[in-house]
Amino acid sequence: MVDARDGRIGRVMGREGPYVQLRPPGCGREWDCPPDALRPAPPGEVLRARVRERNREGRLP
Repeated sequence: MVDARDGRIGRVMGREGPYVQLRPPGCGREWDCPPDALRPAPPGEVLRARVRERNREGRLP
């Protein structure tokens, strides 16, 4: 999903109260987003995020 407030892409991890919790691809700190600020990520953005995630995994010791 995309947080329309700032354009960040995140994977939905759950809900906390009135918010949806998102986590950036490949790790990182979760953030809260109001459900009305979410929009589906276009396929190209999802693919780029997955490639970045795989590249990051390949660099880990």
